[in-house]
This record gives sequence, C-alpha cells and structure tokens, in this order.
Amino acid sequence: MTTDSRTGSGRRGLATLICGALAAGGLAAAGASALEPEAASASSHREAPLISGTPQYDNTDLYAFVSPDKPDTTTIIANWIPFEEPAGGPNFFTFAEDAQYDIHIDNNGDAQGELLFRYTFRTHVKNDKTFLYNTGPVTSLDDPDLNVTQTYDIELLKLKDQHAVSRTKIADDVPVAPSNVGKASMPDYGTLRTQAVHELAGGATTFAGQADDPFFLDLRVFDLLYGGNLSEVGNDTLKGYNVNSVALQVPTHLITESADQPVVGVWSTTQRKNAEGHFVQVSRLGNPLVNEVVNPIGDKDTFNASAPWDDAQFLKNVTEPELPKLIEAIYKIPAPKEPRDDLVDVFLKGVEGLNQPPHVRPSEMLRLNTSIAPAAKPKRLGVLDGDTAGFPNGRRLTDDVVDAALQVVEGELVGAKNDLGDAVDENDKKFGASFPYLANPTEGSRGPLAKGVDSGNDVRSQLGDALRPAGAGGADDTTLIAASAGAGAGGLLLIGVALMWWRRMRRRAY
Repeated sequence: MTTDSRTGSGRRGLATLICGALAAGGLAAAGASALEPEAASASSHREAPLISGTPQYDNTDLYAFVSPDKPDTTTIIANWIPFEEPAGGPNFFTFAEDAQYDIHIDNNGDAQGELLFRYTFRTHVKNDKTFLYNTGPVTSLDDPDLNVTQTYDIELLKLKDQHAVSRTKIADDVPVAPSNVGKASMPDYGTLRTQAVHELAGGATTFAGQADDPFFLDLRVFDLLYGGNLSEVGNDTLKGYNVNSVALQVPTHLITESADQPVVGVWSTTQRKNAEGHFVQVSRLGNPLVNEVVNPIGDKDTFNASAPWDDAQFLKNVTEPELPKLIEAIYKIPAPKEPRDDLVDVFLKGVEGLNQPPHVRPSEMLRLNTSIAPAAKPKRLGVLDGDTAGFPNGRRLTDDVVDAALQVVEGELVGAKNDLGDAVDENDKKFGASFPYLANPTEGSRGPLAKGVDSGNDVRSQLGDALRPAGAGGADDTTLIAASAGAGAGGLLLIGVALMWWRRMRRRAY
C-alpha cells in the first residue's frame, strides 16, 4: 500500500569574484497565460536573501550544449538545492511537490520563450511508521526497501507572447533517482542512475535525481576577495556536495526556429504555489553567478522574479559592474573604462557571428549555437581559447566559467589581456561520456561496513521484511519494529537486536 503525499596563485586567485562578467540583467519568466511572473517574493548557490531560505526552490546552475555523443541533439541540465550534505538524513533531498521546475527556450531572440518544458514531482511513502528513507539494501528503483520515492511528469508548452497555445504531456510518472544514502543502503548506485534515464517519444531522453554538483570553483572569494592576500586559493568549495538535477536531451530540430536560425536562448525558473493557490516565480538562472556577483543585494530578489524582456532595469549593473572596482581597490589591477559595452554585447546579446541571433533583444540568458559541432578535445576556457563549442556559447559541464568570466570582466575583450582565475580548473569527479553526463552523487556513508557485517542475510536485509507494511509480508514483526524505530537515534541498532531476538523466541516457541 502506498501513501501518496502531494501537498593558481597571484592574480589567478581573484576569481569567483566573477562572473560579474556573466552578467547582465535579469532573466526568466514563468509560464503562459499564467506564465508571466507575478510580483514574487524573491539562483545559483544561495545568491539572494529570500531564496536562500528555501533550498528546494533554489536553482543553482544551468548547462546547455550540443550532445558530444549525439550531435543531432541538445542537452540541457538544470540543478536545484545547493550544498546538499550527502549524509543529510533521515529525510535526504527531494524536489518540492508545490513547485513547477521550468526550462525555457527562446528560439528567435525576442527575449520571450517559445517553448517551455515543465517538470512537476510527487512523493510516495510506502511505510510512514518508520523514520527510514530505505528499510534495506536497494537494488532497483522499484525495490520495496526504497521507502521514500518520487516520480515526475513533464509538460511541453508552446507559447506565443508568453501565452500557451498548446500543452502536451510528454512524460508521466517517471521515477526519480534517489539520494545516495550509502554503500550499505545502495550497494550499486550506478544501476539506480541508469534506471532513472527514461526515453521519451520523438527521440528525447530525460533524467531527474541526485548528482554530484558539477560546478567547480573556490567560493571563498566572499571573504573580502580571498582574504585580501590570495594566501588560500585553489580549493573546490563544492567538492563533496550534491545537487538535485533535471537533465533533458532533445533532437535539436525540435527546439530551433529553423536550420537557418540555429541559436537558442535557455533559462530555467522555479515557480512556487503561494497561499492563494497561484504559482509565483521565485528563482531563475541563465548564465552562472549573475545574481551573486553582478546584482547588488537590493536587486537580487527582484531579479529572481523578473523576466528577460524587462532586463533593462538591471542594465547599469552590467555597464558599471562592481567587481572590477573591488579588484582594483584590493589588488591594484586597474578596472576597465565604463560603460562596459563589451559585457553587454557578449552577455546580453551573444557574440556576433557566433551565438547572437538576428534582431536580438538584449536580455540575460544562456545562448547556444546548436549548429557548432562538439569539440573533439574541449578546452576549459571555451571561446577565449579558440574552442567555439564552449562557454559563453552555451555551457558544458567541463567549462571553467569562473576563469573565463573573470578574464572578460577584467577587460580581456578590450585589450587588457590577463590570465586571472581561481586555480580550480576542473571538477573533482569525472563526468560521464553519455547522457545525463553528470557524475554520481557522493554517498552519505563513506566508511567501511561494520566489523563482522557482510553482504549476506544480515540485519540490514532483514529490516525490509520487518518494516514492510501489513499485506506485504512480515506483518507480525511490523508493530514491534516500528515501535523500536521511534526510540530515536539509537533506533536502528535496537531494531536489529529486537528483530533477531523476536525471531529467535518464535523459533523456540514452535
């Protein structure tokens, strides 16, 4: 029975500072009819005051690239829930049920979305009488020992002037890959990841679930730009943390305007249901780190609630960026002259001749020229290093966006050549060669099994039988075990001891 709950050193260290470059104004949008964002309260990692308090809705990063192993398709990856501590049980990490997780596509450069892919999630609990996320080793997504599961639907909305002209459900009840509890609970997490990859009609593929956070950078920039002396740089602050990811791979011809206009703009948003039952946009993301570093505190929540066609309100944050002034004050590196039209051209319009659509309306989003083939040997600095398949032409998982954006914001495109960076040049985990490309999440329990415990019929595998709800086997043990579970932190050990004692007494009785 299932209960369904809906409800480098020196200059290289300057870095993360960054992405000031990326910047630019605003971004986003929500839906259609009701797709225009309402006046919301409140994306990247804890970047705005309001969204930092609700991590389930916090959009951390966005990636869009031509699929390296399927170059006739485009892959889009959007991540939520920053800084997931792998051992953060017993509830671990789920997508919110009162949210719409949206991926927007602008395929004509008018700063409005023409396509919207909407993910919505449901949570299922097999046994609400236990505190356990899983009641035994989990070997498949339909394993009865996986106590808490999620599924999702995908709707494709086609839009005209931000009003829906059609809605099509393209996925129904697709299973989500769970949080990686640990080796004892999930001895082969790779199998669970594979089972969560789902092929859709028309040649698309989808995935949702936990993953290693693919963003790599040294975030200690916020300690007054690395303490003001660059003595401690080069540490990947996000190493060991996970995120919840949505990945979608679609045939490219389905999202572009035409073969003659192959550039698409991509951004992601979160809409949350408010007390009146209406969905309100609370988070959005296009280029990385825009809201952390480009927008001042007074604009951050407004940015998260606004739409691309209203980006003019943030233009000053791009043409007169704060970051270069801070670098000049602390490290005496001269800031480029303002207004920074070079940043507007690159990050609000796209690079002319590369990923700038015709008749473009300046707005902040990730722009990708889908006609450029994947690089055989991707370069981490992307376009700055002659690799036109990389950032800021879209964003690949391996692109070092911190270094690239920092160098641009410090004047690389206006004659101030530099090699600034944060000395974190790659992710701590290797990415996959096929969809969804993300590295598996770090497991919550990273140590060896307890002494004397093996993979056979030990206490761990007996737990599932004991905790299974009535009608699913093990009914006589359920009450005893559930009561033991309520004991708190020591409940798991008590469960095991009680189970073995109870079964031993029954054998003696018979």
